[in-house]
Amino acid sequence: MKNTLLMAAVLAVSVSAAYAADGAKLYQEKTCVACHGKDAKTPLLPVYPRLAGQSSAYAEAQMKDIKSGARANGQSAAMKGVMHLVSDAEIKALADYLSKLK
Repeated sequence: MKNTLLMAAVLAVSVSAAYAADGAKLYQEKTCVACHGKDAKTPLLPVYPRLAGQSSAYAEAQMKDIKSGARANGQSAAMKGVMHLVSDAEIKALADYLSKLK
């Protein structure tokens, strides 16, 4: 039992590290960079938000709400087309990555 719990904990940490490492790659691949800028601080248009440094929980909630349609205000219509291509695990990785940018 102890070995099983230990293996599960090691796997969870490994998976979390992999997702965090993929956040930068996902930011490029999912075309976030096109509207929010290479550094996530210089958006294409002033009405687009700066994402760098946002709270991970806040960013994740916003992306999930846009994806589900719960958030349908402001510029979310532009995001809706992209978010259906992003899994919940990828959203979490993106949110974590963005929260660590200064």
